Amino acid sequence: MAFSEGDGCSSSPKVFVTFNQDFTSLAVGTSKGYRLFALNSVDRLEKIHQSTEFEDVAIIERLFSSSLVAVVTLPSSRKLKVCHFKKGTEITNFSYANSILSVRLNRSRVVVCLEESLYIHNILDMKVLHTIRDTPANPKGICALSSGSEKGVTYLAYPGSTSIGEIQIFDTENICAKIMIPAHNSPLAALAFNANGSLLASASERGTVIRVFSVNDGSRVYELRRGIKRCATIFSLAFNAESTLLACASNFETVHIFKLDENSASGASSGSTGAPQATASSPSDSVTGGSFLDYVGKAIISGSSSLLPAAMSDVFAQGRSFATAKLSLCGFPCSTALTTVERQCRLLVASSAGYLYVYNVNTELGGECTFLRQHNLIDDPLHSGGLSTGCMGPSSGGVSGAGGASPTPATATGGGATGLVSAGVGGGTSGGLLANLFERYSNRTDIGNTSCEAHYTTSKNTVPILALLKAH
Repeated sequence: MAFSEGDGCSSSPKVFVTFNQDFTSLAVGTSKGYRLFALNSVDRLEKIHQSTEFEDVAIIERLFSSSLVAVVTLPSSRKLKVCHFKKGTEITNFSYANSILSVRLNRSRVVVCLEESLYIHNILDMKVLHTIRDTPANPKGICALSSGSEKGVTYLAYPGSTSIGEIQIFDTENICAKIMIPAHNSPLAALAFNANGSLLASASERGTVIRVFSVNDGSRVYELRRGIKRCATIFSLAFNAESTLLACASNFETVHIFKLDENSASGASSGSTGAPQATASSPSDSVTGGSFLDYVGKAIISGSSSLLPAAMSDVFAQGRSFATAKLSLCGFPCSTALTTVERQCRLLVASSAGYLYVYNVNTELGGECTFLRQHNLIDDPLHSGGLSTGCMGPSSGGVSGAGGASPTPATATGGGATGLVSAGVGGGTSGGLLANLFERYSNRTDIGNTSCEAHYTTSKNTVPILALLKAH
């Protein structure tokens, strides 16, 4: 998520906020630098690090719980800086032909997204492994990188069209295209992988329907409806660690949480593609069958679906919110997380207005999430701000329309990238620096299978990275 004006409430400060890959920490970029927080307490934010070295931080991404961060600033929007924040050292930097719109990290890859290209780097030595060129215009930098996989393969998802919601999935380990998924009729607005990279959630610019696909074969696993009447700008999608819940935040005040119950879905009516649909329940449902709309929907699907248009049957078959949360400030871009804090499931919403909202999620009954705490991420990051459960009301801004450009096929090339202008190594770095970057996440079993010997060039010498990691 980049700096972006909300649909309202423009008087509040704007910051960049993002969670790390396993939702254990939060990174906040401001006009005065960046801050990193640990997310292990509801009542108190633990500040891990604060840097004032960079001004106007537009992007800050942390690799899991390591000391590696990727930084992009507004004054140098074409330059990516990779830093060791504990040592206060810049390890390397790369400059590109155009502005960097988003950066994604996992244990093996760094992906840099420009408006019409994607660069895939090896995280060990930052070598450009592959460049995906001539992608359809992607001015919002929409993309997702899976953080892990049981088979050691990670995937990159990005828009394949400017006019429809086509998803391209790319295998970043084997450097090859995986699959194309025709996900929506409108252009994409958000993408998110689950923890092991087996599922991909997507939303379009209309924002009424969220779909979940199997990455293996592209089949639609769940179809979830955020609303019927109002279109919305979807800011964030996030699975929980077990892939049983999916959170969706938009420019409206309500954050929706959907339950991904495979047993329930297998018995639900299929939609237009024949895929199982998610089902949902609420604590206010009666013992005989749920809300009035659910009751009517089930009746229509079971007895009269053949008499209705297919589109109407699909609406009633789509899964609805299992739980919801109300934001006190709406209209601002935000990032969401469903994670365990103090042994309970929590919904975390980090807003670009400069606040972190914490809610308790009842995983058994669902319903309205209990508001627990609001933390100020700007003025006093170590103490919570005023507790507020009210909302300023839904924003009145409309949803941006589809892009006017016609779809252009994406072509991929390997090796060096012509769009890459220069690559530099930060001065004064030590030969053993990278060993410390992967303190708890070096995962030597994966590294041991690597046949090539990558090298990290310092200002004084060249050191084999594999040797550094094995010596750590």
